[in-house]
Amino acid sequence: MKYVDQNRAEKVRQRLYRLYEERADRLLDRLLAMIGQYGTESSPKTAPRWSQEDLILITYADMVLREGEPPLRTLRRFLTDRLRDVINTVHILPFCPWSSDDGFAVIDYREVAPEYGTWKHVDELGEDFHLMFDMVLNHCSAENPWFRDFLTGIAPARHYFHEVDPERDLSQVVRPRPWPLLTKTRTRGGETYVWTTFSADQVDLNWQNPDVLFEFLDILFLYISHSARIIRLDAIAFLWKEIGTNCLHLPQTHEVVKLIRDILEWVAPEALILTETNVPHEENISYFGDGDEAHMVYQFTLPPLLLHALLKGDASYLKSWASALPELPKGCCFFNFTSSHDGIGLRPLEGILPPQEFASVIEEVSERGGLISTRSNAEGGQSPYELNASYFASLSESADPALGIDRFLCSQAVALSLQGVPAIYFHSLTATPNYHEGVKRTGQNRTINRRKWQESELNVLLDDHTSTSAQVFQRYAQMIRCRRSCEAFHPNGGQKVLDTPDHLFGFLRTSPKRDQEVLCLFNVTSVRVRANLTRVYPPWQERSTYEELLRGKKGELGPRSSITLNPYQACWLVAS
Repeated sequence: MKYVDQNRAEKVRQRLYRLYEERADRLLDRLLAMIGQYGTESSPKTAPRWSQEDLILITYADMVLREGEPPLRTLRRFLTDRLRDVINTVHILPFCPWSSDDGFAVIDYREVAPEYGTWKHVDELGEDFHLMFDMVLNHCSAENPWFRDFLTGIAPARHYFHEVDPERDLSQVVRPRPWPLLTKTRTRGGETYVWTTFSADQVDLNWQNPDVLFEFLDILFLYISHSARIIRLDAIAFLWKEIGTNCLHLPQTHEVVKLIRDILEWVAPEALILTETNVPHEENISYFGDGDEAHMVYQFTLPPLLLHALLKGDASYLKSWASALPELPKGCCFFNFTSSHDGIGLRPLEGILPPQEFASVIEEVSERGGLISTRSNAEGGQSPYELNASYFASLSESADPALGIDRFLCSQAVALSLQGVPAIYFHSLTATPNYHEGVKRTGQNRTINRRKWQESELNVLLDDHTSTSAQVFQRYAQMIRCRRSCEAFHPNGGQKVLDTPDHLFGFLRTSPKRDQEVLCLFNVTSVRVRANLTRVYPPWQERSTYEELLRGKKGELGPRSSITLNPYQACWLVAS
């Protein structure tokens, strides 16, 4: 490079020193050479990071299939035909060659799996939408060439993995799965044990070796060159290992995230980091750091807590949690979602719901066909870890399907309204039921929410206005269009949770310029309720009229002004 920003370089050098000590200077030189391969330093970012128009669709590359066509091309056509004015960002779940866990056991990070298409097809999708890619940093597939080199003793990858004596005391290590932490394997040098947090096919990488860091920096730059705007750091909480600790959220793990952010701000300041840490709330938001770590953090408490409120008809716990959400550092926001390719995590409810309420959520979802996955706990037993179910099915009502649709759409309206950037899983848009046939085929609980659609079948459903999928899709898309036109829903806008009766969840959203307010009210019960608007939000006593955005209705404001909310109705109200 012709010019090096010395302040940035020194900041990165200090991060490298905290991780790798006396090797920092040599590693900084190596990084500068790598950046030079990608051209000169980027100019400072001037465009806003996000706005109320941002909405992310979470999807597999092969979520929509057409015989004889690369799935990435089919996906692009479906999205441009039906959702071009609804979403603007697509999270393509892992699309590299893989061996298990539906993509999260990566064989080759630098290639597109041929069954999905090629980099050309990814780039074509990027012409129409912003893109979000996964960086699976904690582990790779046991079929990855790095692990094969480890088995045969070939440098540098022979040092990329953790070899651990099975007699060591690993009792403090937090486990997200019920099977053994170590996996026995045979190398050219003899039998050994490797660290496998998630499965025997997902072998943990040794980030104490800086060569692993540089492998992933090269992969990061490749993804940025293919227009990745958001980088999702998968399972990041488990990254750094120190025997004698719980190996969760270690200071070095946070330092790696901060290092990646510093490097991105150097070479691609428009790119954003999202951390995925399905853990209790306070641990989860620690990845914001002091505004110097992740730009976005998953709002993991929202999906199970919202389920509880709507299934029990009681918003008290949801209100209490939302009221206590901290003011985030500048340049940070929540990633709000209700469903994803994974299950509905239960650990984020720890310390928020009492045990009996916690158990009631599990029971309600189980009664609707959901499954439960467990993890090993420190006492040697098993604890519920996540609910495996489609979010739509979890809120359904077999005796009254229309009521189930309203309840589900109420949940989605909450996620669209809360402060942050909303993300929608493909199967939420299509109201996909639990996919038990898939679970029988794979033997994996998570398959229940990972159905793949044939394009022709899905189009027939969405074109039939009487089908559940079409009704949800159309109403959901209309809510999103309404949200995108309303500056009060800007991620940087204000949020004030209101003191409402427990059958209502309410909060006020305010635009960043404070020139627009939206009063958001949600009936979490199966009966009609009335709300006095000026009692819910007293400042509206000074206003004369209001409009309900989702239904286009208008009304007068006064001391006794009230509205009736139907079962599970969501209202977005603007006063004038």
